[in-house]
Amino acid sequence: MQFVFGRHTEFRSPHVLTIGNFDGVHVGHQRVIQQAQQVAKQLQLPLTVLLFEPQPKEYFADRIGRVAPARLMNLKTKVTALSALGVDCTWCLKFSDIRPMSAETFVSQLVAAKQVRHLVVGDDFRFGCDRQGDYNYLVAAGERSGFTVEQSDTHRVGDERVSSSRIRDLLKTHDFDGASQLLGRQYALCGRVCYGQQLGRKIGFPTANIALSNAPPLHGVFGSTVELPEGRVVTGVANIGSRPTVSGQKVSLEVHLHEFTGELYGRTLIVTPRVFIRAEQKFESIDALTAQIQVDNAKALELLSVLTGSETE
Repeated sequence: MQFVFGRHTEFRSPHVLTIGNFDGVHVGHQRVIQQAQQVAKQLQLPLTVLLFEPQPKEYFADRIGRVAPARLMNLKTKVTALSALGVDCTWCLKFSDIRPMSAETFVSQLVAAKQVRHLVVGDDFRFGCDRQGDYNYLVAAGERSGFTVEQSDTHRVGDERVSSSRIRDLLKTHDFDGASQLLGRQYALCGRVCYGQQLGRKIGFPTANIALSNAPPLHGVFGSTVELPEGRVVTGVANIGSRPTVSGQKVSLEVHLHEFTGELYGRTLIVTPRVFIRAEQKFESIDALTAQIQVDNAKALELLSVLTGSETE
């Protein structure tokens, strides 16, 4: 799959386009992409997905000093998920570059001028400064500029609309099965192992430290499964948080792997939280933290053995 960035990207041949945040690339997003792929196949054209960085809610939250909703996935993971669905090109724009655009400018510069033959949008899609444009505006603009437009229907699971915010709420309450149903796969965190304080190694629980580019929607200690770079899956206990006992600030992911020896620095892990152990907390001393980690690890082993055993029965 091709990845291109910037408003000055040139498209030298016609293509089908769909636009959105696609945070989580959940089953609703997948329906939109499948719908766009059907048209692309009929027209024998490639499919492009247009994304924005930062996501609009993140941009506006930062402008007024508020905290934006947590992301379900970072840009790299999102692009990988879109590629797995068969998208031909992901086009990413800096949101601040297009924020001042009127609806008319948005259509003329980002749709009509980019060789878009057909456009697929969600039923709640709005665009242009102050959300001036909507589906009806696009239809009229398409008639003038030579592209067609169709709207995707809302996808529902359990009589409720599938949305990224609904998935975030499920993850906050540790309903991993519910989140998986809406995502179409298990929720996971993916990142490269980096050097940390090596405290875990000193207290007998070495951890793989993964810097997170975006704060995730859940925090705490979790029994997890971890996919290693070679594809092998092992269990482990993961901490997602700011590590208050050692005066941590930025949210990070640390995972202690069961039945693994070796170096992982610089390699990418996929960590899937499976069972909630406890909330993150500050301990009075490193000794108290060590004692709690031993308890957490034993509980994770017990719960994961029951979970993985039931899955293989």
